[in-house]
Amino acid sequence: MTLSLNAKALILSLVLLTVFLLGWHLWVEAQKGPGVDMDPEYAALMGIEAKGGSAMPGPLDVGKSIFNHLADPFYDKGPNDKGIGIQLAYSIARVMIGFLLAALVAIPLGFLIGMSPVFNKAMDPFIQVLKPVSPLAWMPLALYTIKDSNLSSVFVIFICSIWPMLLNTAFGVSAVRQEWINVARTLEVSNSRMAWRVILPAAAPTILTGMRISIGIAWLVIVAAEMLVGGTGIGYFVWNEWNNLSITGVISAIFFIGMVGMLLDLMLGQAAKMVEYSE
Repeated sequence: MTLSLNAKALILSLVLLTVFLLGWHLWVEAQKGPGVDMDPEYAALMGIEAKGGSAMPGPLDVGKSIFNHLADPFYDKGPNDKGIGIQLAYSIARVMIGFLLAALVAIPLGFLIGMSPVFNKAMDPFIQVLKPVSPLAWMPLALYTIKDSNLSSVFVIFICSIWPMLLNTAFGVSAVRQEWINVARTLEVSNSRMAWRVILPAAAPTILTGMRISIGIAWLVIVAAEMLVGGTGIGYFVWNEWNNLSITGVISAIFFIGMVGMLLDLMLGQAAKMVEYSE
């Protein structure tokens, strides 16, 4: 029986995961020794055994922590003790608001840049100056002017999401085949109708690719931004776990961050496949 490409990839992924987890487990076990004793209080904070313990938790400890988080993800026991579901919800909400605001600006502006060579050259210096600036460099200015940590985080997501969408939209619009545009002009189609019925469908795969890049960057940046501003969110959760010396909690949070990032990427990847076409 010949396995399909997806089946082969799945088997290989499972093998690599098994090797990684086994190597991790053996490495943690190798750190344990008869002469290694830890302070009981410190060991309790780290979630490990005091006698012969390792500062790095093993995969079984992390798996137990992940299960405990999933068992009650939406509990709320105060400002510094909220479930992982609540923390992720705050982060996802900030990312989606900033991402959608960026799309509302970047896609129309990208159309103008892609359709107008003059506007393209006029905007290029501004784009080249602002695009390389780290999104977190805007955080102090945002906090000073906006004076609200939540809105400042949304602004940082906005500023980091706008560039991939803007550039990909401009490229996709400018790369539309000239023959299609000429046919539309021959039929005396108005500019707005041509943009909606001809250029947008042709540029849609490129635009969705830019959006897919943007959502990945936005999810990466929100974690760092929430570490700076605190309050709520998965970034704050990671920092709070570190302050509590819970390496197990930190690794568990990294797992949840990766899973949510993968799901966001998969959703936009499926959307990109829906608008793909073959010439």
